Amino acid sequence: MKLPYLSIVRGLLVPLCLGMGAIALASPAKADLRLCNMTSSRVGVALGYRDGQGWVSEGWWNLGVRSCQTLLRGPLAARFYYVYAVDYDRGGEWTGQSFLCTREREFSVRGTEDCLARGFDRNGFFEVDTGQQKSWTVQLTDANRPGSRPQ
Repeated sequence: MKLPYLSIVRGLLVPLCLGMGAIALASPAKADLRLCNMTSSRVGVALGYRDGQGWVSEGWWNLGVRSCQTLLRGPLAARFYYVYAVDYDRGGEWTGQSFLCTREREFSVRGTEDCLARGFDRNGFFEVDTGQQKSWTVQLTDANRPGSRPQ
């Protein structure tokens, strides 16, 4: 004995499932480089990375207390990124051993050579190894200030 409602349910369910699968496949995966300021101070952030044309350093992203911001949108193209950050309220900085060009106001600089001769500042950035993930979040905390100045 064939149950008529079973074929009706199957007739509705199969197209519904196929349609939902197509929607799930069409939705782009979220992949960004984000930075979160987990401190009780406002911070300014500069970012360095290599693209197809060489080294780039750019800034500033200004992050409020305990907030996050996307620095680069889309799947990450490189394994290593470099961050330099300044604590606006209490002083100090997050630094490292990779030197890139910066400026006090908004900037985007190509190349790492002769920063001072080209009218830029030169600061040490710390390395972030994303392990070739397509998405990554860096968290700045009071405890992880590599090379920070005593306050």
